Amino acid sequence: MNGAAAHLLIVDDDPVTLNLLKEVLSKEGYRAVTALSGEEAIAMGTDHAFDIVITDVRMGEKDGMEVLRSFKRFSPETTIIMITAFGSIETAIEAIREGAFDYVSKPFKLEEIKFTVRRALEQRRLLQENKFYRQELLTQYQIKNVVGRTPQMFQVYKTIAKVADTKSTVLLYGERGTGKEMIARSIHYNSLRNSRPFIPVDCASLVETLMESELFGHVRGAFTGAHTTKKGLFEEADGGTIFLDEVSQLSLSMQAKLLRFLQEHEIKRLGGIESTKVDVRIIAATNQPLEPLVKDGKFREDLFDRLNVVTVTLPALRERKEDIPLLANHFLQRFTEENHKNISHISPEVFEVLVRYSWPGNVRELEHTIERAVILSIHPIILPEDLPRKILGEIGDREVVPSEKSPSLKEVEKRYVLQVLQETKGNKKKAAEILGITRATLYQILEKE
Repeated sequence: MNGAAAHLLIVDDDPVTLNLLKEVLSKEGYRAVTALSGEEAIAMGTDHAFDIVITDVRMGEKDGMEVLRSFKRFSPETTIIMITAFGSIETAIEAIREGAFDYVSKPFKLEEIKFTVRRALEQRRLLQENKFYRQELLTQYQIKNVVGRTPQMFQVYKTIAKVADTKSTVLLYGERGTGKEMIARSIHYNSLRNSRPFIPVDCASLVETLMESELFGHVRGAFTGAHTTKKGLFEEADGGTIFLDEVSQLSLSMQAKLLRFLQEHEIKRLGGIESTKVDVRIIAATNQPLEPLVKDGKFREDLFDRLNVVTVTLPALRERKEDIPLLANHFLQRFTEENHKNISHISPEVFEVLVRYSWPGNVRELEHTIERAVILSIHPIILPEDLPRKILGEIGDREVVPSEKSPSLKEVEKRYVLQVLQETKGNKKKAAEILGITRATLYQILEKE
């Protein structure tokens, strides 16, 4: 927000104070208007939008507290600053509890007023940035933005939609790179918890000796180097979601502590004696089935039962080859925008290679492949020469025999053309331009059996 354009309402039943504040703040570049009573301020607030209201606490029938409550009701984004005499400090503290930004005590210094207004405007700017960022996340992780049209992915979408607004623990299965964290984020941002934190935790990368402190926090003096009390990630995520990636890597002792949280919904900081209630949803993920680990005594059966309330299995990319063109074009659009490259499309020869490759790294490997191609390409289209040697070598060194479930390249090509035609509402000329082919070629693809 531009502070010079901020709209301020000053409320005080003392005309001298009122005119002084208006003059001082107007010189700062703010648009300042005044009201001599709480009633007048409330009436003005219903007709005009104000960034900040500066109000005296003690006035006539409708005092500063009534002004605060009224603005919080009909204009909750307006920031309220209270001005109070020493005798009404308790009222000012009550105002802070009810949502006022700050209070300034009389007799006040003008520099203090100006500084408080600047701080209030900075807080409004940060809140608006966070609101915009949160809205971007809500949009980015809408279910409809998860790329994929295969039956396996439709099943994933349906499960996300069903489970998002529940409190249920979710367990995600899938090979590395299949998009488990993206699905976890989609569940979170489509839930009622979307305004609270989503905190991912890579269980495989946390050092065992520090894991308890990292997850549950510690008190001062809990161990050498613990000079201050520290919140853990579970407390930071209060009201939101913790994503435990590679949960199979947790030690048996940490599994016991996680189980206790799931049973009691409370945590105890390392070295502490008091328990704290925490409202956190758990979404766990693993790239290997947990049942064999349970059988071998490496994973607690009672914890597995707690985590395995709703299970979502993400297919490997080689099992959903029809989605490869959709995903490739999705990544192409993203990385051309991020890198300011003028690349219009991917050549059919590249699609052929992409569909025939085995993708051991799954969607993540495809994403990195397209990013690399966008960065290195000197052409307006992605060509085979822009792909890594590893991918070209595998395709060149072996004969690919599709399984009965795998679509042929012609089927993938035709489905992709039909997808583009659907997006262009049947406009064949526009579809051909997007695909980088002639209309004659487009008709030939559509006519293929």
